[in-house]
Amino acid sequence: MHLSQRPLRIALMRHGESEANLDKSIFERVPDHAIALTANGVQQCAETGRRLREVFENEPVRVYVSPYLRALQTLDALGLDDLIGLAREEPRLREQDWANYQDSEDIERQQVLRDSYGHFFYRFTHGESGSDVYDRVSSFLETMHRDFETPDSPRNVLLVSHGLTMRLFCMRWFHWSVKFFETLRNPGNAETRVLLRQPDFRYKLDRPFEQWTEYEPTERERSAWL
Repeated sequence: MHLSQRPLRIALMRHGESEANLDKSIFERVPDHAIALTANGVQQCAETGRRLREVFENEPVRVYVSPYLRALQTLDALGLDDLIGLAREEPRLREQDWANYQDSEDIERQQVLRDSYGHFFYRFTHGESGSDVYDRVSSFLETMHRDFETPDSPRNVLLVSHGLTMRLFCMRWFHWSVKFFETLRNPGNAETRVLLRQPDFRYKLDRPFEQWTEYEPTERERSAWL
């Protein structure tokens, strides 16, 4: 693939506010994948869609979207249907698996354990670790790069997924250390990060992720954003 075929922009977006963001007990009675957006979440996505239209310069967009209901609803609420040539449901971009129907007390206990053990390596009893998500994101990247080689490869790509998945995508893309990943906060609902192609055909983030613990990124890690 000639490097000039690479897209100019790869936008990552977290889903809008969901019912679970307001009431954690919903996991006890509704499957994680079936949790919907709130009315406020739909509005958040509409506002983000207007900003993304400007970022994409009104040009075609190829979309990869998590199969979770809140991600699919996020995509619908963006108002970018006229730009989207292809929207592919991509299970590897789903949320980290925590459990099936969740026991809230047990999940709270495990979250405390995760904080001491490490978010990347801790595996929930009936779910995944961050490293498991990292592995499936790595597999997805291989697919995405093959798509870049097609004759109709787009100038704009949009991934609609989840906060942890976004952070792990960037960790894999920029080869960040586990130590750095552990300090990063999730983006807010309907928040984006955009990988912008540079003159040397490498990518830089339009802005870094916020950090919740003190850690000084290495020079190589800092080079990932503008």
